[in-house]
Amino acid sequence: MAEAEIITGTLVDTGRLDKALAAASGLSRERVKGLIADGAVELGGKPATSGSAKAEAGTTFTIALPPPEPLAAQPQDIPLDVLFEDEHLIVVNKPAGMVVHPAVGNRDGTLVNALLHHCKGQLSGINGVARPGIVHRIDKDTSGLLAVAKSDAAHEGLARQFADHSIARRYLAVCAGYPNPPSGTIAGRIGRSDRDRKKMAVLPDDATRGKHAVTHYETIRRLDHAALIECRLETGRTHQVRVHCASIGHALLGDPVYGRTPKALRPLLDELGFDRQALHAARLGFRHPISAETLDFRAELPADMRELIDQTAR
Repeated sequence: MAEAEIITGTLVDTGRLDKALAAASGLSRERVKGLIADGAVELGGKPATSGSAKAEAGTTFTIALPPPEPLAAQPQDIPLDVLFEDEHLIVVNKPAGMVVHPAVGNRDGTLVNALLHHCKGQLSGINGVARPGIVHRIDKDTSGLLAVAKSDAAHEGLARQFADHSIARRYLAVCAGYPNPPSGTIAGRIGRSDRDRKKMAVLPDDATRGKHAVTHYETIRRLDHAALIECRLETGRTHQVRVHCASIGHALLGDPVYGRTPKALRPLLDELGFDRQALHAARLGFRHPISAETLDFRAELPADMRELIDQTAR
């Protein structure tokens, strides 16, 4: 059995102990809380008993970090389009049709299965489990960029940037019709639909449930009965682009849940075999959670969306 890794250091911050330990050790705050509860943390040679205790700058600490537990999901040798990778994180261009995380009905063949194989021996553990740190997802049938953490510290840093909306995310989509005005902002709370619990919906302004969501869109090119648009996300809600575009009467082509393909384009989509929402996560920008370097990635449109655009060009 692998031995625990010993982390030692000195507290720099005051305030709550769990927060100060997280800052000094590079572990997430939740991970620190769990280690304190497990009796794996000592302060000045004495066991730490509570994450809410007051931290004093200059106090030495020792953390006995157990080896990460294996994840139930199995590694699978699935090809990945990797745009960037270092010891802390990896950025991939996910193909349409790939589920991000194993779930009922999709136990294997997912991005997580592929990453477990690709990153074998490189995962230092997210909250004590040897797994890739998924901080954001895109739908199975949406293609494009995803950043995934390989360490607890990177996971914490990326999650913080997503929470404060400082991540730059731009999607390219083909929607039905021509948005009017050609560019604008769609804002509205997104939550479960009252009519169909499997769908999301823009909720009334006075709704107390759901989450605030903002999408900025711009028409890039007018097509035949459709338009290529760029969507810039301020927030990242489930199905946000799909729901927001449908809410203004311009659902994405091929969307099986929120869309209704214009009658004039149905034969073309059938001929092309295009049976997914025309949505691609084309740009992802953020600060490296460890080095603070500014990173900016772009992924070209996949072949099926390029063909769709070419065939509907006016």
